Amino acid sequence: MSTPCPTNTQRWQFWIDRGGTFTDIVARRPDGSITTAKLLSENPEQYRDAAVAGIRRLLGLGSGELITPAQVECVKMGTTVATNALLERKGDRTLLVTTRGFRDALRIAYQNRPRLFDRHIVLPELLYEQVIEADERIGADGEVVQPLDAGALRTALEAAYADGIRACAIVFMHGYRHTAHERKAADLARQIGFTQVSVSHEVSPLMKFVSRGDTTVVDAYLSPILRRYVEQVASEMPGVPLYFMQSSGGLTQADRFQGKDAILSGPAGGIVGMVRTAELAGFERVIGFDMGGTSTDVSHYAGEFERAFETQVAGVRMRAPMMSIHTVAAGGGSILTFDGSRLRAGPHSAGANPGPACYRRGGPLAVTDANVMLGKIQPT
Repeated sequence: MSTPCPTNTQRWQFWIDRGGTFTDIVARRPDGSITTAKLLSENPEQYRDAAVAGIRRLLGLGSGELITPAQVECVKMGTTVATNALLERKGDRTLLVTTRGFRDALRIAYQNRPRLFDRHIVLPELLYEQVIEADERIGADGEVVQPLDAGALRTALEAAYADGIRACAIVFMHGYRHTAHERKAADLARQIGFTQVSVSHEVSPLMKFVSRGDTTVVDAYLSPILRRYVEQVASEMPGVPLYFMQSSGGLTQADRFQGKDAILSGPAGGIVGMVRTAELAGFERVIGFDMGGTSTDVSHYAGEFERAFETQVAGVRMRAPMMSIHTVAAGGGSILTFDGSRLRAGPHSAGANPGPACYRRGGPLAVTDANVMLGKIQPT
């Protein structure tokens, strides 16, 4: 799905790839000509946000001037804000609220063994910090087996809120179809003050408790970071149509951009661009390799876009339509560490601020520094 900009040759259009280390901007001037800009994604001494700073720079605006609809038709953006937060496990502190007896269901999951002969199974790190087991149960046929104990749930939610948690994922048995208890629990959480409440029947209204629960937790974990970023960008350009690339390869309006749909926002834009460019050059079978500062994305195209509905990214299972992309936490800014026996690259990144050591901002040793030392990158 694509959301076109309105046609008006008197205004600018902007297409932006906001990565973890660099932000790339392609703009179409009112006369139809194309221009570009590249900035560090984080440079707090110079600007608050790289995408907005790049637009201002191309428009010739001062640092505090607002970007208006009179100048700009629309802005379309792909961002790895959610991807990098997931790779580096830097999402918001999250609370899981589930039916009593199922606190470990997402940890136990499906017990898949993709590597059958591995004796040491390393389970992925859970994204939620605390679990509340609600006294409630609705049967598969909609019969109320155990009424929701709202008083006990309120007490438990207040304790989690007092502990500083503000993101809440609510996943009840059969909640995808029989939503009454989930809705009551969500109302309680919002009344108490939780700023992010992800409810399974809204996020992933389908069968399978584990898939539904994982997706809801991801949404609660990442949506606050995403919302803060979207609001920050939108506040600098009031009234300008702002669209974000989703993991599926389609665009959505900024206010409808959710955590579960943003995991592959940046990489998905890269695939669409790769395919369109390859087609113009007469190629129909392409392998995509997109190495940035924080992550590397590998993709495949053989005549049609490949999408998956249930997938795993950075050790986290989720159920949402997304491009078939393999993402690893290895980029030019991946931090090099010595664990006593060997050097390791990643998963943490030096990012744009302070960046690798060669950026001369006091950053850690990173892959880029190794390339400078080996002569693969010329200091000049």
